[in-house]
Amino acid sequence: NALMISALAEAGAVLERPEFLDAAHGCASFVLEQLRDADGRLLRTFKDRQSRLNAYLEDHAFLLEALLTLYESSFEPRWFEAARALADTMIERFADEDRGGFFETSIDHERLLARRKDLEDHPIPSGNASAAYGLLRLSALTGEYEYERRAVGVLRLLHPLAARHPHAFAHLLQALDFHLAPVKEVALAGEDTTALERVVRSAFRPHLVLAGGDPDGVPLLEGRGPVEGRPAAYVCERFACKAPVTEPAQLTSMLDTT
Repeated sequence: NALMISALAEAGAVLERPEFLDAAHGCASFVLEQLRDADGRLLRTFKDRQSRLNAYLEDHAFLLEALLTLYESSFEPRWFEAARALADTMIERFADEDRGGFFETSIDHERLLARRKDLEDHPIPSGNASAAYGLLRLSALTGEYEYERRAVGVLRLLHPLAARHPHAFAHLLQALDFHLAPVKEVALAGEDTTALERVVRSAFRPHLVLAGGDPDGVPLLEGRGPVEGRPAAYVCERFACKAPVTEPAQLTSMLDTT
């Protein structure tokens, strides 16, 4: 479900297909409302109107990425808030404080002989790779180093294996590329930012995070508003921003400059 939310949200935003975004919203709402236990912990399965089984690392990590993509696609703060809460829960319940990375099962899972770690991205992303990528994106949107530190713990643990077997660590390498690149943090402010949004989404931009809409609870938007009543784009790196621009051509130039 989380992987589908990501795909629908991104496609809906890029193609300007509201029905795709509606489907992503509906699925995310279902997961957050129905796939939880009485204490709010994420559950893995749903059958006969009943949710069961503790969720694994991959369930949390995939949903973290999905909620961030849904926020970047819709600018609804509730998805950002849910993503941040989920990231904090994932760290608390799955992190390996001694060796770095994340265990596949939570600290309150049924007792097993050993808590293993999901490592390879085959055929879908591993829980560790997805957790690293999601936490790096969240760090870029919040400016909080702790999320980045947790992600780097995964990269340090797995990068020797990824260098020898890249075909088995595609998503991890995507996270590593994001970490090593100069990431642009784009904040859009104003009533109607559609023209500026189209610039951001008009090309493949793997080293970029995007925030917009209501600034409530989104650190990247704090203190950034329209310019002389016109929608504005702020392009930042590690929360240090260039002068805002209001014209799509200006934003294109800034994003295309390495």
